[in-house]
Amino acid sequence: MKPGNKRGFASDNNAGVHPKILEAVVQANQGHVVAYGDDPHTESATRKFKEIFGEDTEVFFVYNGTGANVLSIQALTDSFQAVICAETAHINEDECGAPEKFTGCKLLPISTGNGKITVDQIGLHLHALGNEHHAQPRVISLTQATELGTVYRPQETEEITRFAHQNGLFVHLDGARIANAAVSLKTGLREITRDVGIDVLSFGGTKNGIMFGEAVVFFNRALARDFKFIRKQGAQLASKMRFIAVQFEALLTDDLWRRNAQLANNMAALLEREVRSIPHLTITQPVDANAVFAAIPPRHIQPLTQEYFFYVWDEEQSIVRWMTSFDTTQEDIMGFVALLRRVLA
Repeated sequence: MKPGNKRGFASDNNAGVHPKILEAVVQANQGHVVAYGDDPHTESATRKFKEIFGEDTEVFFVYNGTGANVLSIQALTDSFQAVICAETAHINEDECGAPEKFTGCKLLPISTGNGKITVDQIGLHLHALGNEHHAQPRVISLTQATELGTVYRPQETEEITRFAHQNGLFVHLDGARIANAAVSLKTGLREITRDVGIDVLSFGGTKNGIMFGEAVVFFNRALARDFKFIRKQGAQLASKMRFIAVQFEALLTDDLWRRNAQLANNMAALLEREVRSIPHLTITQPVDANAVFAAIPPRHIQPLTQEYFFYVWDEEQSIVRWMTSFDTTQEDIMGFVALLRRVLA
């Protein structure tokens, strides 16, 4: 079935655009400015990133998350190298082979029950370093918050980055939901990225209230040396870049990113609390951010999705995923909970 315009819990991508973001786009739609990022809005947005992450940060705006991930990895690798990631990672599951196609690299996915990989698991892929018959691990790609809604604690991330750097590897962070992770951890954005050793960050905005666009953030300038060419060749250089940049300028002003993510996280926590007492329903993952994973009998899924659209995450185990967004309301949650109680009673 198609969800149409009904509200639901399928994805934070399904939410609209925050009014302050729309207002910023309208305000930027005045007169002419130089194209391809040489404009005041891009300069201002870049300055916002530097205020958060450090003056020597390099920032590049792109159209979407797949572009941000693929080009970040491309900047760190040669085609004979490999990328270690969780098997649930977006680059492994949901990017249609784009990382392999555009980087030439092999992905080395790690099976994990909670979306988080560990140093011990990573180490198993390093036995062939220097062996010309094997793709050479070069990048570890982490996801924060993970695709299973869990988050890496700063010490967990730092342990991985330290191990990576000791072995000549880089660490890329897919931060499509980095704001939700920071709110969950009660930290700023820098404390869970640059300060714990991340080399390159795909900074997400689309899932947190902007219309379109992501940012690639380098914490090591040397790694960004050729990125402007990689971005152009990768079809991710926006001519009217002001309309991407101004959205991030608004998102990073007055902690709008934090308020949006806090609301989404709070709604997920409310949903978790309300459904834990419902029979025939089991929460399967810690609710760290804005995702709730639950196992429910298959026969109940269709009547639920008739009123509130969401996706089945694992058909074999009948696990569903419920995502909350910056615009999810308490009424949304309580209406869905009431339906769950009726259907699963």
